[in-house]
Formats: sequence, structure tokens, C-alpha cells
Amino acid sequence: MKSSQNQTLTDTSNTTKRIVIGVQFLFVAFGATVLVPLLIDIDPAVALFTAGVGTLIFHLITKGKVPVFLGSSFAFIAPIIAATKLYGYPGTLGGIIAVGIVYSIVSTIIKLWGLRIIEKLFPAVVVGPVIMIIGLSLATAGVDMAKTNWLIAIVVLATAIIIVSFAKGLLKLIPIFIGIIVGYLISIFMGQVDFSLVNEAAWFSLPKFTTPEFNWGAILYMIPVAIAPIIEHIGDMYAISGVANKKFVKDPGLHRTLLGDGIATAFAGFFGGPPNTTYSEVTGAVALTKIVDPRVLRIAAVTAIIFSLIGKISAILKTIPQAVLGGIMLLLFGMIASIGIKTLIEAKTDFSVTRNQVIVSIILTVGIGGAQIGYDNFTLAGIGLASVVGVILNLILPKPKPTKK
Repeated sequence: MKSSQNQTLTDTSNTTKRIVIGVQFLFVAFGATVLVPLLIDIDPAVALFTAGVGTLIFHLITKGKVPVFLGSSFAFIAPIIAATKLYGYPGTLGGIIAVGIVYSIVSTIIKLWGLRIIEKLFPAVVVGPVIMIIGLSLATAGVDMAKTNWLIAIVVLATAIIIVSFAKGLLKLIPIFIGIIVGYLISIFMGQVDFSLVNEAAWFSLPKFTTPEFNWGAILYMIPVAIAPIIEHIGDMYAISGVANKKFVKDPGLHRTLLGDGIATAFAGFFGGPPNTTYSEVTGAVALTKIVDPRVLRIAAVTAIIFSLIGKISAILKTIPQAVLGGIMLLLFGMIASIGIKTLIEAKTDFSVTRNQVIVSIILTVGIGGAQIGYDNFTLAGIGLASVVGVILNLILPKPKPTKK
């Protein structure tokens, strides 16, 4: 009897510990997850809800084996802003759903033919500059938001840099979250925050969902943007496999993990949320804590859903001043661009080869220069057009013959 009671106490203790850690993991992803909806001007509660449900969908599809949390994808911020101007946000959501379907198609291709066809279509020489464009295309927006109050923006930027450079442990993984908190507190002290929205908000409130509309122009605009997140997902799966010392790329398999991302992204589109992606911050937290129990990440997902239903939380997030967001963006989008450079370096891309110079140069020029093509109601521009051009150039330009030794 005593042994049974001790076992019950141990089980209760373990469950409590998992809950505490799960909530902590949500806060690792919290700043980044809510930053995306704030930048594309939608209810942050929607992003929390779709991230939470999307994570649970991912775990269902991957048989609950992979310790992953899905959150709002930075890769789609610029395309969503641009597509919303062209087609409206409901039309853009139709494009997001199409992106989820593309993920699902690619997952089928991986299951049937393996990774070789993906590596052939999307090598580092294409993916690297596309990721760079994702970061650089929003540089102007970041500066515009920061200059609404340079003092606040610089303090936020400095805080994030200090955290990411010198902090240790879990604190190092949440520079965005800490930067936003510090900037928000300073904004309150300077009288830059209006709390009337918080006072009026109900404690319990459903997120402001948006119904999607389907527009071929928006769909074709968004689909090419999926290239970089797909490659990023594959890299993340290898990383989390190494952390957990399990071959998740084989069991449950990359086709299942990518399908999980795809269905979660399509779900987000149906409810008005941004596309979901496997969060590297949470993967880093898993690596740091050595906690690879997928149940912990499911607890984080449920916590995100609960937070999305608390109206006061959503209202507080909406009161964050533009300068605070701008300060974070100055660092964030530059770091995204640097990941593109890192992708090229790690793949040992040889820039003495003219072919590689041409591909990278044209991708950057088309993506940053604002080139676009269109016919009737269809427009392909920015990151999407640059991605398509990069893939085509990679396929048609002859590769140099290996030199004989």
C-alpha cells in the first residue's frame, strides 16, 4: 500500500514538473509567436490559438514522437504584408492554405523519392539568398517603426543584443521576449502606453478569426515562399534528432513531420492565423535542458490555446508601442539575413564559379529590387518571384565539369 502511495506521489510530482516546464517552453517561443501577428496587424490571440492547435496536429500526425513546438513563421511576414495590399487579408489566407498543401505535396515526394529531388531543386545556392531576402525585405519597415521613438528602440535593441550575446541558460533563448518586456516597461515609464484597450477587454474572449477567400493571384503569390521554410524544416528535424539521439527523420519520418507542418499551416489559414513552422528557439531549449519528452511540448501547446482565450493578454499585446517592435526588428531581420549567408557558407558554395555568382546575384536583385511579373489579376513578385527565378536558373545553367587531378 505504501509503495502504491509513493508511486502516486512520484507520478503527481512528474506531472507537475512537466506542466511547469511546458509553460516555460511556451515563453521561449512566446515573443516570436506574438511578434508576427503584431507586425502583420492581426489579433495575436489568433496566432497563439493556431500555434497551439497546430502543434497538437503535428504531434498527432507524427505519432506523438517528436519534441516540437510550432509557432508563427518569420519567413512569411513580408509576403503576407505585400499580398494583403494586393488581395486583402482573406485572400492572403487562401494563399497560406495553399502553402500548407504544398508542404503536404512535398512530404509525399520525400516519401516516394527521398530527399535527393528536394536537394536538386533547392540547393544552398538558391535557398541561401532567398533567406537573405526574407530578412532584408523588411529592413525599411523595421527602421520606420524604430524611428517613432529612437530612444526606446535602441534600448530594446541593446537589451536583445546583450541577452543573445552574454546570457546563459534559457535566458539566452528568449532575447525577443526580454527585449519586448524591457521596452514595454520603459514605454510605460515614458507615458507611451495607452491602457484603455486593456481596461475595456473582457477576461474571456474568443480570438478574432478571419474567414479565408480563395484567389488564384494570392495563391500563386504565396506558394513560392514555401521553399525556404521547407528547407529550414528539414534542417530542424536533423537538429532535433541529434538533440534527442533519435532518428526522427526515419521514424516517424521527414514525410510525416513536413506533413504535420503543412496541415498545421493550412489549419492556421482557415482560422486567420499566420503559417506555422518548427521553432528553432524551442529546439534550442530542448537541447539546453535535455528534456526531450514530447508531452512537455504538448503542454506548451495547450497553454498557448488557454492564453489565446484570455482577452486581457491579447489587449496588452496590442498596446506594445511601434518603437518596441522596431527595436526588435532591427536585430531580428538582420539575423535572418545572416542565416542565409550562413547557409551558403556551410554548404561551401564556391563563388569563384560564375554559375553560382549569377544565381545568387539575380535572386538578390529580383527579390530586393521589387521586380514583378503579372497578367490580368495574377502577380508574382518579391520573394516568390526570386525563389522561382532561382530554381529555374539552378536547373538550366550548366554546372562546371569537375577538374581532372
